[in-house]
Amino acid sequence: MGLGDKISNEAENLGGKAKEATGNATNNDRLKAEGQTDQVKADAKKVGEDVKDTFKKD
Repeated sequence: MGLGDKISNEAENLGGKAKEATGNATNNDRLKAEGQTDQVKADAKKVGEDVKDTFKKD
């Protein structure tokens, strides 16, 4: 996984956490759900990149 990909995924994850926290604080269910979705996307990308890295090592 390239450093740029790691940074991008972590930024998406942190942005999702911020959206979720803002949604919780303002009782905005849509914003909270968007934040959770962003976090899931970032996690899925990380898993995909980890799998690629595993196969590149062999």
